[in-house]
Amino acid sequence: MDRTGPALVVAPLKDEADGVCRRLAERGFPASPAQVGALTCSVVPPLDLIIGVGGIGKAQFALQTQHLLDRCRDAVRHPALLVCVGGAGQLSPDVTVGDVIVGTRTIEHDYRERFNPRPAPSYEIDAAALIGLERASANREFDFRVHFGPIASGDEDIVDTVRRAQLHRETDALCVAWEGSGAARAARFNGVGFVEIRVVTDAADETAARSFHANLDRVMPHIADLLAAWRSALSERGEPLRL
Repeated sequence: MDRTGPALVVAPLKDEADGVCRRLAERGFPASPAQVGALTCSVVPPLDLIIGVGGIGKAQFALQTQHLLDRCRDAVRHPALLVCVGGAGQLSPDVTVGDVIVGTRTIEHDYRERFNPRPAPSYEIDAAALIGLERASANREFDFRVHFGPIASGDEDIVDTVRRAQLHRETDALCVAWEGSGAARAARFNGVGFVEIRVVTDAADETAARSFHANLDRVMPHIADLLAAWRSALSERGEPLRL
């Protein structure tokens, strides 16, 4: 496998992927459309990014991501890194709407074995990507905060404060979203690195659905800003963009 291949950035929703692409274009990194199998993606050559849509929920996201990984080899180049991006609900009181969370690990909180109980599955971030993202977050001035910590993943809307507190106690995660563990499983199966980056759109409480839709367009560009800083810094140092 080409260890300097592009990063495949996959968002659950088209609105999320479009928000990243618009912001990258504003920063001087326009995207070009590319047909990758059955899915239309956006390619950003200066940052060596392929941006696609994975669908909602762990299973659908894993399925469409696998399709992209299979077909990218023919349509563009085979990715060496999979980046799951999108909105998320706040779990920790230390984060707020607009903050970006880089997952140091993704915890599949709704995978519950009863025959042979064990801790929930957990997926670690690609080590080289973590270093690059830490450098990017430390060396750039953003108008939002970047946190590094666990992200909870499961096909469950967290929409009340009692369940939010329970899930935070169980996982110690900073935020919660659906698809990350599906992405992590696809990455592991294909032998590529994995990163989950989320931006907080809501407080995972009774107002979550309304807040998500109200905030998404405003905060998704924060992920694009971090991606641009990370990938640009690698290029400026002459390092492989895969890192």
